Amino acid sequence: MTTMTLATLAQAELDTNNVRNWILDNIIPLVLLAVALLLLWLGGGKGDNAGVMRRLAGVVVALAIVGLAVSGLGVDVGEWLAGLFTTTG
Repeated sequence: MTTMTLATLAQAELDTNNVRNWILDNIIPLVLLAVALLLLWLGGGKGDNAGVMRRLAGVVVALAIVGLAVSGLGVDVGEWLAGLFTTTG
């Protein structure tokens, strides 16, 4: 029974899509929730609204970078940025 299972597994193509999907579906939302609660706890109690917004801007930039990395559109954005400084013609 075990050898048949191993033979079946050996024939299948191995990839990391399931692990990637699990991380995207579970870990990233938990980290975002933890960051949001931490920001509210650190700045909300002291009345430091400007500090909270400054940290929140950093979180938004980090989320944009994660979004580009996950979606695979980083190359397109890089080409667009390079197009701003170069001319074709």
